[in-house]
Amino acid sequence: MIRVIESGVAKKMLMQKERELIVEYGIEMSGRGLSVGTSGNLSICDRATGYIAISPSGIDYFETRPEDVVIMDLDSRIIDGSRKPSSEWALHSEFYRRKPNIGAVVHTHSLYCTAFAVLGRKLQAVHYAIAGAGVAEIPCIPYYLFGSEELAKAAAEGCGDGMAVLLGNHGLVACGVDIASAFSLAENCEYVAKLQYLSTSIGKPNLLTEEEMARAIERFKSYGQDADLKQET
Repeated sequence: MIRVIESGVAKKMLMQKERELIVEYGIEMSGRGLSVGTSGNLSICDRATGYIAISPSGIDYFETRPEDVVIMDLDSRIIDGSRKPSSEWALHSEFYRRKPNIGAVVHTHSLYCTAFAVLGRKLQAVHYAIAGAGVAEIPCIPYYLFGSEELAKAAAEGCGDGMAVLLGNHGLVACGVDIASAFSLAENCEYVAKLQYLSTSIGKPNLLTEEEMARAIERFKSYGQDADLKQET
């Protein structure tokens, strides 16, 4: 995908790769039922420039094109793009400011996570998959108006040292070093929420202990493929 400038000379769009990833994961987010309709939003931060590629407001994810994705800076100025950014741009910016180790934010309205957010209840250690958030419990903050600075600040603060937080009567925010890890965490949070819902419907779930969760969190730090690890033959 290229963008034509006024001189007639074609060049790549600013943050083209990130824009394409926003489109790709937006389709995945909608297709896998993590958000309904045009709800939810995603962003990727280029730490070298401080620019953020964020999904546009109110456009169906299956119809969003890379050129629809908006580029902003951490001071909320639009750098490139003709569309309005997601209404939750302040939420994304606040997380990037407070968590310098992250490179992507995924905000979903997934069914089970949102059900617990409606109840104002945290996600607990019913399964070790919650360790992907770096904490034993995922907190839930009170309700704030969507798109507000109050929500942005409360969410980033309420998230604490973890990588995910429930937004009261709203949804979930998940962070990651890149869009793949943030999206994976959002999926795992929904899985844990569903397990918590089902298990509490049947009886009282056996929660993992602090020691068990500490070991799981440590194990998650080395989970997956190491790019420097050479396969033995």
